[in-house]
Amino acid sequence: MELKVKKAVEILSKCNFLVVLTGSGVSAESGIPTFRGKDGLWKNFRAEELATKSAFEKDPKLVWEWYDWRRQLINKARLNRAHLAIARLEKMFEQFFLITQNVDGLHSRAGNKKLAELHGNIWRLRCITCGKVSFNVDVSLKEIPPICKCSGILRPDIVWFGESLQERNLAKTYASTSECDVMLVVGTSGIVYPAASIPFIAKDRGAKIIEVNLEETPITQIADVSIFSKAGEILPKLKK
Repeated sequence: MELKVKKAVEILSKCNFLVVLTGSGVSAESGIPTFRGKDGLWKNFRAEELATKSAFEKDPKLVWEWYDWRRQLINKARLNRAHLAIARLEKMFEQFFLITQNVDGLHSRAGNKKLAELHGNIWRLRCITCGKVSFNVDVSLKEIPPICKCSGILRPDIVWFGESLQERNLAKTYASTSECDVMLVVGTSGIVYPAASIPFIAKDRGAKIIEVNLEETPITQIADVSIFSKAGEILPKLKK
């Protein structure tokens, strides 16, 4: 383990442009369920049944009750050592970009500013009628479903199953992926696309790949070093 950490530090010490890619494993260390698999069951519904446009059109109140429950869970979560280390890395590298698959907003809470939230943000709302986007940080929504000033229904500004990622986030993601010389991949399974393709693109462009995860993933095969441990234990060591 220590030899792998030392190798990762050596790679980072020569880095000019660092990109960090994070997945649900980072948030899980703050006690936030992944909302998929056994952890995703809510009132006998699975995430795949609720996080869709068709489910929202059929029963927006039900979908919002689920998201309201999620917001309450996330609000209670504390930043973990991995969040804080990644925020510190942004200050240490002049050229830095964070790509996250998480929608909880914890990276921003930790202090990261140069980031793309690939799958959206649970605290951001978007009107299905006028398209206006706004933030609502009320822990428990006063009105379900929430209504826009134009009288349209607000939806979570989340990328649901079957929807395309926002072009703005994709552009920033692919630009940084093509330019970085090191990519630090943390807490992601490497099976959810298009995020799973990002490390492979970076590798093809000549970047070094450092992986921190609890177990092997498809990314392991291309990683220059893979460290199998909790991100909250490894990232502070790398930062230090």
